Amino acid sequence: MPGSRLLTAFQAASAVAGKVPPPALGPLARLGGTGAALPDATRRMLVARNLQRVDPSLTGLALRRAVNRTFESYAAYWLEAFRLPTLSPAELDAGMSYEGYEHLERSLHRGKGTILVLPHLGGWEWTGFWFTRVVGVPITAVVERLEPPEVFEWFTEFRTRLGMHIVPLGPNAGREVIKALKRNDLVCLLSDRDIDGSGPEVEFFGERTTLPAGPATLALRTGADLVPGAMFQQPRGGHHAVVRPPMLIERRGGLRDDVARITQDIAHELESLIRIDPTQWHLMSPNWPSDHEALAAAGRSTGPAGSGGPA
Repeated sequence: MPGSRLLTAFQAASAVAGKVPPPALGPLARLGGTGAALPDATRRMLVARNLQRVDPSLTGLALRRAVNRTFESYAAYWLEAFRLPTLSPAELDAGMSYEGYEHLERSLHRGKGTILVLPHLGGWEWTGFWFTRVVGVPITAVVERLEPPEVFEWFTEFRTRLGMHIVPLGPNAGREVIKALKRNDLVCLLSDRDIDGSGPEVEFFGERTTLPAGPATLALRTGADLVPGAMFQQPRGGHHAVVRPPMLIERRGGLRDDVARITQDIAHELESLIRIDPTQWHLMSPNWPSDHEALAAAGRSTGPAGSGGPA
């Protein structure tokens, strides 16, 4: 879709989502998810591969239904994100539940910065808006540069209106994140996808791939806490946050080896969060070498198919 048409579509969806009555969100997400899934064989294939990584027993009709639920969850993610500017702090708080929140409280009180390590799971924007509007904690999020640029600029402005400080992924991102940690912002890093493939190699759901080095490197260099977490959509509306205890960050050898070791630990933490509800895992790009091989064998493009959210 040309950039201008794509931008118009997002603008229209944003304008409509805030006017949709809450009871209609579920049916609309099912309709939108079905419409997005049916013509996109590449994304369906990648989603199916991810679901089977989590649960190899999924096959046949059960797998097709799980793929459909993933696309419905993805549609709900966008609807809920676009509704956020219309919600009051009281409405945000009423739609929020959590477990393990005390880990973030203690880390923020410590005052040395907190890195919230997230997978592309559920609805992370709700987390950011809830923190800024209800808790009063500043959020800094590193996001992937989308194409075309006008779409990226629109999303940056949209998330800025939600109270987040948005840092585009690139050469200056590390410096900006260090500044944010010194301000004691809560820094959100989506960490289950290594966009440029330069991160350390890890085992992730039983296969070798790479994950970004940024979270481990920043924690080692700044002393910030590394806290895994995720925000899940609830079947009857609302969101439930799961926050894990801060990870053990310590120097044991050279920086490269320490980053690799901690990144492997991050992979295990992400696995545990994704296993809670794999149908909310909105990772829709090739993420393992075998994904590219499978797509090539099927005669499909091996380029990015969309990540389901910011980087």
